[in-house]
Amino acid sequence: MAVENDLGRDEVKKLVWRIAIPSMLGQFVSVLYSIVDRIYIGNIPEVGDLALAGVGVCGPVVTMVGSVAFLIGVGGAPMVSIRMGERNFAEARKVLANCFLMLCVFSVLLVGGILPFQEPMLRLFGASDATYPYAQRYFTAYLCGTFFALAATGLNQFVICQGFAKAGMKSVILGAALNIILDPVFIFVLDLGVTGAAVATVISQAAGAGYVLRFLFGKKAMVPITFGGYDLRIMGRVMVLGFTPFLIIAIDNVMIIAMNAVLQQFGGPERGDFLVTCNTIVQSFMLVVTMPLGGISGGTQGILGYNYGARRSDRVLKAQKYIVGLCVGYTAALFVLARLCGPLFVRLFTQDASLAGQAFEAIKICTLAIIPLGVQYELVDGFTGIGQVRLSLPLSFWRKLCYFAAIFALPAAFGAEAVFYAEPISDVLGPLVTVVVYFLFMKKILARREAAPPEQISAGK
Repeated sequence: MAVENDLGRDEVKKLVWRIAIPSMLGQFVSVLYSIVDRIYIGNIPEVGDLALAGVGVCGPVVTMVGSVAFLIGVGGAPMVSIRMGERNFAEARKVLANCFLMLCVFSVLLVGGILPFQEPMLRLFGASDATYPYAQRYFTAYLCGTFFALAATGLNQFVICQGFAKAGMKSVILGAALNIILDPVFIFVLDLGVTGAAVATVISQAAGAGYVLRFLFGKKAMVPITFGGYDLRIMGRVMVLGFTPFLIIAIDNVMIIAMNAVLQQFGGPERGDFLVTCNTIVQSFMLVVTMPLGGISGGTQGILGYNYGARRSDRVLKAQKYIVGLCVGYTAALFVLARLCGPLFVRLFTQDASLAGQAFEAIKICTLAIIPLGVQYELVDGFTGIGQVRLSLPLSFWRKLCYFAAIFALPAAFGAEAVFYAEPISDVLGPLVTVVVYFLFMKKILARREAAPPEQISAGK
């Protein structure tokens, strides 16, 4: 069986680059799912700005639904990698079988649990009378494709963790390219507006999901999808490990929701919708920062998990050194691009000079401290990749707590626009604590793994 990347024997630096770059590019392309929708929606004649605000309100809820894919995918993929490192492929297949069942069940529960309550949810999250109709239409159509969204994102983690980073990237590119083609057709040619944008996204996600399913049911996968062997203990372990990335995404979206609500409150009737539209553009740029960054740190978890399972601490530490370098390099490049290309970016969404100017200033504020954010992402995802959720979860929660507190404190003291400073405050305080914890605990964790008796390792402890 041909292996794209040998996680245990290939030279570490080359291995990191071969997996991290396709994973980063795949996530960069996946950003186009939401950004392309918003660009086209923002340019709908006469109602573009209001429609963009409406989609911005439901955007965090849509992403929160998608975070379930990370709960299961990022929770199960490190377990598969560790079992592969232990050469326990039967147990790896069992983990994937349980994860596939969980994705199917959650896709049904989410639709049934959310659809009846969409109006109070969207109203609570910042939709006004003017923007609610657009939010409702987009959200309803998108929710109908929940299974495709969960399968495309969640199962792709199991492709990447086996070393097939290029295949994972291809699935994302397929969906994103199709979305770019279909968006103008459904929005403008068929005159479906925001509903058309959601339908185009669902079709695109279905194509990506189909690609991933074909791969994982095929002969190329070292750990394919199988049926049977369902175990509540495995499901529980998956959810424990996946809770950190799930919580990161969920709280990120709660934060955006809170920001929209705060902007409506402090902006008042005159500036509320204006500032929510501005925040939609800003958060679109932040997706360009965080999703590819997560592609680097999350996509390379398989390297860490595999070598942790194989008791190769030297390879774990060496890989982390290169991964941190890539993460910091990426955030440094985005720091510069935010200032050089920010005006061009915001003009993709709106031709209103006042709105464009406000959005550019907010982007510069939000990206003030994104370079340390690169360190935060890798160290937290690194702990998750080797199964140390007891450290990754509180470290994630600490940064989010700083962010959440600043969202409410800053506008109360300095006005609505001050809310954008919550991002750099958390991007400094979060990494400071994470770096200290890493140096205190990482080598001790690896030493314990090296010293653990074989029977304890085979039990997954």
